[in-house]
Amino acid sequence: MAWKTLDDMAMAGKVVLVRVDINVPMEAGRVTDTTRIDKIRPTVEDIIARGGKVVLLAHFDRPKGKVVPEMSLAHVAGAVEKSLGRKVVFVSDCVGDAAAAAIANAGPGEVVLLENTRFHPGEEANDAGLAGRMAALGQVYVNDAFSAAHRAHASTEGLARLLPAAAGRLMEAELRALEAALGSPQRPVVAVVGGAKVSTKIELLANLVTKVDHLVIGGGMANTFLVAEGIEVGRSLAERDMAETAREIIRKAQGAGCAIHLPVDVVVAREFKAGAASEVVGVRDCPMDAMILDAGPKTVTAIEAVFAGCSTLIWNGPLGAFEIAPFDAATTAAARAAARLTKAGKLISVAGGGDTVAALNQAGAAGDFTFISTAGGAFLEWMEGKDLPGVAALMG
Repeated sequence: MAWKTLDDMAMAGKVVLVRVDINVPMEAGRVTDTTRIDKIRPTVEDIIARGGKVVLLAHFDRPKGKVVPEMSLAHVAGAVEKSLGRKVVFVSDCVGDAAAAAIANAGPGEVVLLENTRFHPGEEANDAGLAGRMAALGQVYVNDAFSAAHRAHASTEGLARLLPAAAGRLMEAELRALEAALGSPQRPVVAVVGGAKVSTKIELLANLVTKVDHLVIGGGMANTFLVAEGIEVGRSLAERDMAETAREIIRKAQGAGCAIHLPVDVVVAREFKAGAASEVVGVRDCPMDAMILDAGPKTVTAIEAVFAGCSTLIWNGPLGAFEIAPFDAATTAAARAAARLTKAGKLISVAGGGDTVAALNQAGAAGDFTFISTAGGAFLEWMEGKDLPGVAALMG
């Protein structure tokens, strides 16, 4: 890839503006999950070790260009300081004299955290003037926020074109993993795509069938494909108006030599609640008063066989209603199978998307996957084959 990394940049004695994603969950004024903060530590430590001064740029929630006190990064400054184990100086703006003064006064090894970039309307508008005011604060730009790379904002795209730019360690790891999964993967490649609706993943499916050898479809999406094949799914979640779109994707897959795998048996129930009475039936035997809530054991066995015959796996979305037992069984079993193959060195496995990460963590399988992306929208747009502005800017 043509983008630069920290290894390519001279940083000694320079102010390094680092775009990070520390948009973390909070409850009662406290950060409840520091994962995103913890992940920026390698980049921060590396820059400081190379003699650079770290200045963090980030957004927090969606203030829509206005100053919203409860969306101030001041609320996370303490968590950042604790995670980094370094003094963090917070500044109540991301541009201007106060920011410049704080940066100039920061001592060796200290980190400066600037206020929410989205407090300025020019951030999401990718305003050149705002990007220029940010650029005036430093000499080097590092993007370590792949999760925001699908947005052409002032701090993700505009700024990258004004200073010598590179990918941070987290961004670098993400890009290398994605290149290994879809850019130039070891074949055969299998993609698992689950979730509720086909309508939200049309572009994703249309792109994947031209790139992978096997496509496993699960969740409510699978029901829509079953309907498209003339199979009755009772009271199951299904987008019946998307049946023709599903058939088009099937035809495109056939033309591209991609095998689509749908459930052969399913877990059905009359109620969607924890511990609801359920049964396993053939895919053509769903009772009219029942709902399909998970893939069945024969389907899982078939999926595991596909995994065993592949070299690369990309996963986005659960196979069933994994949030509620017993409808998490298929996702858990398939995830653990992928983890075992990965741990044995037989599979490169890359997964991403909010529900996916939660499901793999719940299955105890995430730790053995090759790479888990927490990027959400950026991960999906990459899977759809779209150019990501924040990445493209690093190649300019």
